[in-house]
Amino acid sequence: MSDFADAARNGLTSAGLEEVLRQVGAERYHNRHPYHHKMTAGTLTKAELQAWALNRYCYQAMIPRKDATIVARAADPEFRVEWRRRIEDHDGTTGWDGGIARWIKLATGLGLDEEMVKSERFALPATRFAVGAYLSFCTNRSLLEAVASSLTELFSPVIIGERVPAMLAKYSYVTEDTLAYFMPRLTQAPRDSDFALAYVLRHATDPEKQQAVIDALVFKCDILWAMLDALDYAYGEGGSIPPGAFVPEVQ
Repeated sequence: MSDFADAARNGLTSAGLEEVLRQVGAERYHNRHPYHHKMTAGTLTKAELQAWALNRYCYQAMIPRKDATIVARAADPEFRVEWRRRIEDHDGTTGWDGGIARWIKLATGLGLDEEMVKSERFALPATRFAVGAYLSFCTNRSLLEAVASSLTELFSPVIIGERVPAMLAKYSYVTEDTLAYFMPRLTQAPRDSDFALAYVLRHATDPEKQQAVIDALVFKCDILWAMLDALDYAYGEGGSIPPGAFVPEVQ
């Protein structure tokens, strides 16, 4: 697996930069994680799926806040108009009729209490740290790096295409209604990633900026990977659940 630390040292063409970014996803996106493999193999317990849904909610709920910071930093009104669609995708028109609400439906469909999930109090410490780190990154690093960090969406249709059919086939209590979050993402994520990729390729014009956007995507992949690491450690066989975190009911 590459570390990508010097990938742009000699400068890259636009096509070369895109190739490196796609290689980052091919090697580091979390569809390669053992937790995902167990999910698609049908070997996760219901408790493990519940823990995944509960912890992932923290990430989902943070996304529109992250995108709002990006909108606030952008001077170009055309950029702002395009980027704010992401906020509307997650928040909907009322705050609770978009992607976040559909994730709540997923969590409750797995048997979790809605208010417990929304509170985020029972998420793993590592989840909260990872989510906070991503929000901080997009707030404090350059706008170009913040945009580049969103390029994990290039690979979102891949993981959805693996996850949804497998969950429907291998977990009898999972229904299409439970997984309603994912269908809109099959069109939203490519739309968003196409825009973000074009922006990155247009503005990463020298080796320093090119390396920065590569590093930003590596960082985002690390965030998603670390969240699954934490779930595996806490809820996998022989796992250790930290104090205060979600404790599944005995099945």
